[in-house]
Amino acid sequence: MGTGTAAGGGAAPDAVELVDTPAGPARVTWHRAPRARRVLALGHGAGGGVEARDLRALAAALPAHGVSVALVEQPWRVAGKKVAPAPRTLDAGWRAVWPVLERDGAPVVSGGRSAGARVACRTARELGAHAVLALAFPLHPPGRPERSRAEELLGAGVETLVVQGGRDPFGRPDEFPREAEVVEVPGGDHGFAVPRRGTVGQEAALELLTGAVREWLTRG
Repeated sequence: MGTGTAAGGGAAPDAVELVDTPAGPARVTWHRAPRARRVLALGHGAGGGVEARDLRALAAALPAHGVSVALVEQPWRVAGKKVAPAPRTLDAGWRAVWPVLERDGAPVVSGGRSAGARVACRTARELGAHAVLALAFPLHPPGRPERSRAEELLGAGVETLVVQGGRDPFGRPDEFPREAEVVEVPGGDHGFAVPRRGTVGQEAALELLTGAVREWLTRG
């Protein structure tokens, strides 16, 4: 297995496979743990792919701790399209990939960033996800707190961890309902980028993120 750092330098994948879905082929990039106790499946957002810094950092950091990471690219990204389809199409793609994620027999944690986190929440119960990891959950559109998606988050039906940037315009950590377990990345924006002169540097911010997720995944 290739090596990488929590700062998102990137680990070499162990395998890449295409999976047929109703919307076309999805792509799963595996970063496997030698003896996996969990599989963490991570979907991307509507404005980017699995190259996002938080997804790359988790793929680099977690396999050494018994967690295999599967980075899932939705069919629209695999096809090179620029605009994400409707939520029901995203959910259908995620459902179609799920049997591949379960193949090794380890419990699967459903996760993703932004729109990918919403997919994970909407489908967790029906797919039998072990838990949900919501990175940069878009609690509301920027500047529109009245259009809350808290019900979608709390409706996942399984244990859920939210990791949120302290200055995320889609929802700051203090805007989330009390029932939600939220870890804050100080100064982080929606992509977990931090100001150059912020309280923590970029590498430290990603180490905080990966450390919190690692602790959550391996407890109990």
